[in-house]
Amino acid sequence: MRKIIHIDMDSFFASVEQRDFPEHRGKPLAVGHRGPRSVVAAASYEARKYGVFSAMPMTRALQKCPQLIVVPHRFDVYRSVSEDIRNIFKMYTDLVEPLSLDEAYLDVTQAKKGPPSASLIAMEIKNEIKKQTGLIASAGVSYNKFLAKIASDMDKPDGFYLIKPEQGPAFLEGLEVGRFHGVGKKTEEKMHRMHIFTGHDLLQLSRNEMSTHFGKAGSYFYDAVRGIDERAVKPIRKRKSIGAERTYECDYYSLGEVKERLDEVINIMWERYESKKLSGKTITLKLRFADFTTITRSHTDSASFTKAAIRQTLAGFLPQEEIESKGVRLLGATMSGFPSEHLGDSGQLRIEF
Repeated sequence: MRKIIHIDMDSFFASVEQRDFPEHRGKPLAVGHRGPRSVVAAASYEARKYGVFSAMPMTRALQKCPQLIVVPHRFDVYRSVSEDIRNIFKMYTDLVEPLSLDEAYLDVTQAKKGPPSASLIAMEIKNEIKKQTGLIASAGVSYNKFLAKIASDMDKPDGFYLIKPEQGPAFLEGLEVGRFHGVGKKTEEKMHRMHIFTGHDLLQLSRNEMSTHFGKAGSYFYDAVRGIDERAVKPIRKRKSIGAERTYECDYYSLGEVKERLDEVINIMWERYESKKLSGKTITLKLRFADFTTITRSHTDSASFTKAAIRQTLAGFLPQEEIESKGVRLLGATMSGFPSEHLGDSGQLRIEF
């Protein structure tokens, strides 16, 4: 059995803002900006009490909570804090798999330091994060990634939840299917139409029935509800792409203006690309018109792209007539086609939770 910890920072972006600006503490706050097309990037727990959540249109958030404080994002700050937190993780294990800036899996089966208990290590990490950053994290501990991630969401904020190997089957049997990682809203609705509401209901389907109803995800659900997840924590995740995109408050109908906006997006993408020191072979333009139709155009080259070549290639994809007739609301630039990365699996030991 492995010892897996999933750490999830509580309302990360919003918590950083409240930490850095004391006048916002204890008040409903959203990261984003005011505008008809803006969405909430993060919401404080005070804002969530009013029904404000991430990915919600900002206009709707302000209707639910008129006193909502809206602050612009500071991604450079969030990335810096995230790096500080990852350095804490690496004090205990090199097997750290970041999922985003605010969450990660840790395999502490053979920890570098700390007690032999995954639970005690998780508590130490939570305390160290609070000490060094002033932020709150929730932790889930179990014998695989699937259960650890569910556990971290059970007792938020500032939560800790442990699912021991002998507890896994019973825990999953009683769990609502909407809480299964990988079950989105549409899948949950489909399951409900099939009278599947809990893990117990899901257990009644064979692997073939799962695949028939849920496609490729069916086999994953079949194993997951039985507490089976053999995925290892992979410190080096294969990066498929690096990109940037922007949605605009007003539509652009001029080719010249669209080129200027595209240059800004390319600058952001290039900065991220250079920082990773990778070599991509494919560049892609994403363009969404005001009527919400979306096009993508890609080009692959055997040699690595220069910034100037990216600008020239992506600008050449811009459809002038459609831009002038429809207007542009979103632009994106992506680099992909990176070399493959490989990482061996780690050993497994008997563990003390």
